[in-house]
Amino acid sequence: MEGYLSIREAAEKWGVSQRRINQYCSQGRIPGAEQFGGSWAIPEDAEKPGDPRKQDHQAASSTAPKAPELFPGLMPLMNTPFEPGHCAETIQEMEAGPQRDIALAEYHYFSGQAEKAMQETERYLTAEDGAIRLSACWLFAYSCLTMGRIDHARRALQKIQNTLNASGKTVPSVRAAEAFVAFAAAVLLHLPLPEDVPPTEEFLPLLPPGLRAFALYVQAHYLYLKEEYAHSSGIVEAALAMGASAYPISAIYLHMVAVMDYMGMKQTDRARAHLLTAWELARPDDLIEAFGEHHGLLGAMLEAVIKPNWPEDFKRIIDITYRFSSGWRRVHNPITGHDVADDLTTTEFAAAMLAARNWTNPEIAEHLNISPNTVKRHISQAMKKLKVENRKDLKQYMLQ
Repeated sequence: MEGYLSIREAAEKWGVSQRRINQYCSQGRIPGAEQFGGSWAIPEDAEKPGDPRKQDHQAASSTAPKAPELFPGLMPLMNTPFEPGHCAETIQEMEAGPQRDIALAEYHYFSGQAEKAMQETERYLTAEDGAIRLSACWLFAYSCLTMGRIDHARRALQKIQNTLNASGKTVPSVRAAEAFVAFAAAVLLHLPLPEDVPPTEEFLPLLPPGLRAFALYVQAHYLYLKEEYAHSSGIVEAALAMGASAYPISAIYLHMVAVMDYMGMKQTDRARAHLLTAWELARPDDLIEAFGEHHGLLGAMLEAVIKPNWPEDFKRIIDITYRFSSGWRRVHNPITGHDVADDLTTTEFAAAMLAARNWTNPEIAEHLNISPNTVKRHISQAMKKLKVENRKDLKQYMLQ
């Protein structure tokens, strides 16, 4: 069509994927673009849309509450907006010193390099700066969890509590940081909430924007565990629309919960869309930790989407899954008395998880693009390992 570009031509001109061009068009971000059947015609003189994360961040920063004065540097990389593919550059642009060191440790943790993160944060566990000390303890604790050093993880979490207690609970910013850390630790480990954690609306406004976005992920995760999928997904969609997309690390985790929610509601197309969006954010910087941490809750979506298209990345994600889940269970199971299965393969676990949620064998087979007989074999093997005789009894061994 004269005067117009095809999706392929626009993608080549602007140096983005054809899928990205489709998104621009469907979101109304290319003036004059017209839809014909299942495709789009794009004006030749159209300009490439700007990055909405920058726009969202600018709009959010003008109205956002001030960051806590006592802990303004908590998790510096999580609190820094950057475009996918520019994570390393963002860290290098930070002033040399402890904050940049912590940001590098964040990158190593969220890219599945827990051992490096553990080594880099250990020397800051007793730092004088409260934000550096809290960040180091948090990263060190979860890195130790992944590395199977459970006693080290527990001690680091206790250091966080000691730091917050010593700072004075009457200071609003300290109370906000304490509530955030306690709430996040309990929810992410699927443990009972501490009795003295205040409502999220009391501490959310006192957190800096990147942490606020992650706190909303934690809140959505908490609602997911209560099977309030619609409420949880609503929080995620609102958080992303209001600027959380400017912070890739928090945004990836928010998308993870959206996948979990929509799989809980059997809305697989919406779950797939959120997984692919998270993948687009994560892959340029190799921020794959969240995918491994959430594997068991994603309803076999990694097997359905990532495995066939990015098999080598899938293998690395599953390696993270095995390491993280082993440490996770060693903390979770003794405290809750809930014996989450630890001797299933990831495929057996994924199939059993869906079966425990009342998916039929044909539904699971269609989702995973395998035969119903293969699904039956995976579930039978899982039940045999767990010594249960029916699908109803599977639920006690699945993540809750």
